[in-house]
Amino acid sequence: MNDSPRVVAVHRDREHRFGKPLAAAIELLEGLGVAGDAHCGRTVQHRSRVRAGPTQPNLRQVHLMHGELFDWLAGRGFTVDPGALGENITTAGLDVLTLPRGALLHIGGRAVVEVTGLRNPCSQIEDFQPGLLRELVGRNDDGGIVRRAGIMGVVLRGGPVRAGDRIAVELPEGPWQVLDRV
Repeated sequence: MNDSPRVVAVHRDREHRFGKPLAAAIELLEGLGVAGDAHCGRTVQHRSRVRAGPTQPNLRQVHLMHGELFDWLAGRGFTVDPGALGENITTAGLDVLTLPRGALLHIGGRAVVEVTGLRNPCSQIEDFQPGLLRELVGRNDDGGIVRRAGIMGVVLRGGPVRAGDRIAVELPEGPWQVLDRV
């Protein structure tokens, strides 16, 4: 088994839909996001963010989710496949939720994504599978909120990304900023 961080699937959709279909490859565009994806742009593209202020910078250009989450959810009775929760890049061998803000993900031979924060899942997840939102946004032993629905990032350097590409993590200098929702 290969434990090196890698891409296991990539997804994009021109329309604002809940899930994203599998793609053979995606192209990351510097400062914009995923070419051909509804969330591509310098300013916010997520509908709720556009309503709040359409000129805000887009800190959610790329959504990455750790594929190990799907196994964890299966153990709780849910069936979730890569792309079903709307991520652009499904990873393996990388605990994305523990990365600090500002971590750089070097993906494949060229692309670089800077981690900006946690995805804050919305209530649409309940329409997909009742009870799933409770699993993706839970509480830790101290009562704090735990978000498990992946991370968001911005594209610092564009390039193609496909399944099998390696992911190298470059951590920022400390002190690290723990991820919060974006």
